[in-house]
Amino acid sequence: MYKSVYYHIIFRTKNSVPAINEENETLLYKYIWGFIKNKKCVLFRIGGMPDHIHIFTEIHPSIAVSDFMRDLKAGSSIFLKQNHNKFPLFECWAKSYGVFTYSEKDKYMIINYIKNQKEHHKSICFSDEYRQILNDNGVDFDEKYFLSE
Repeated sequence: MYKSVYYHIIFRTKNSVPAINEENETLLYKYIWGFIKNKKCVLFRIGGMPDHIHIFTEIHPSIAVSDFMRDLKAGSSIFLKQNHNKFPLFECWAKSYGVFTYSEKDKYMIINYIKNQKEHHKSICFSDEYRQILNDNGVDFDEKYFLSE
């Protein structure tokens, strides 16, 4: 089998609570990296802000993206709650998430985009960033329900 499907995944905390504090985010990112490796997937980059995470990955073809996300959000939620002293503001993830596909030629552009999240968010808030990504990928959405729980 030949494949080349890269996924840029974006998900956030419920109500965009800033629960992923910078001093402990690496613990969460390492957990997610382990999750991805255990699923026989490849992590190219992970990063984010206190209220959301970006992941650039290749998901094993035997795994449905929806199953991957269900398991990732459930497992990381348990991890965060078990480490409540390090992530005291975390309650749960928002229900929705975004998944966007990219080709090999876009790979390093997305990796660098995720790598520079902290700098990027000095000039743009999450809702504007997410809205722009949806628009750039041709995703129709209703503003009435945008980022609602």
